[in-house]
Amino acid sequence: MFNIEEFDIKLDTDYIGRNFIYSDEVDSTNSVLLSSKDFNQNGTVLLAEYQSKGRGRKNREWISNSGQNLTFSILLKGEIKDQKINLINLSTSVAVAQAIENLFQLDVELKWPNDVLVHKKKIAGILLESSSKGNKISRVAVGIGINVNQPNFPGKFDIVPTSIRKEFHSIVSREKLLSEVLNNFEKLIDQLEHSHKKILNQWRNRCKMIGERIKIVEEDKIRTGIFDDIDEHGFLLLKQADKIEKIHYGDVSLR
Repeated sequence: MFNIEEFDIKLDTDYIGRNFIYSDEVDSTNSVLLSSKDFNQNGTVLLAEYQSKGRGRKNREWISNSGQNLTFSILLKGEIKDQKINLINLSTSVAVAQAIENLFQLDVELKWPNDVLVHKKKIAGILLESSSKGNKISRVAVGIGINVNQPNFPGKFDIVPTSIRKEFHSIVSREKLLSEVLNNFEKLIDQLEHSHKKILNQWRNRCKMIGERIKIVEEDKIRTGIFDDIDEHGFLLLKQADKIEKIHYGDVSLR
């Protein structure tokens, strides 16, 4: 059972998570925050112990044991520019990485565009979804799934999963971890309003693939080349011979 009082004591934010909703089960925390008229406050956080239709990129199923992990979404409201979406995505990755590093001293690696790894195994994933009014994005749901206390992961996976419990060799406080992630997230999102260079550098410092030869798969298209860098909006720059191509989406792996 999630202890809301313990979580609230550790929460040190102005608006992120101040409207906090806890649920035993929903179909998808992102879907609820985007579609429900009941939740309109910027910074609202919805935590569900179980998601019957939890998903990652490309509608891949996200399976998480009830009561052992953190599956939640953060609602951001206001006029949000398209190019800022990916910066929010990378900022969220950094917020999760910082929390895991600070609390458990684990070596965290970030994989473009939205995976958080420990020892090359996936410990967390991020999915941003949005809704628009006219041609402007008005709501963004920042979905985050962190494998916290789950002891094993049966099945086949593109990236082998792990959990903080498996890597830290101890059951840990989900309440403390969630508050730490949200505290970091608010600082980084506020920082985005002024300058995002520092956030991009924090992401780069945790990405071990930059400079490596990679393969990018998006639907039926396969590209190969050198992961040259990310641009000012956080998109991947792929070097092929003497040209640089900007990549907005895709599954990245080492060749």
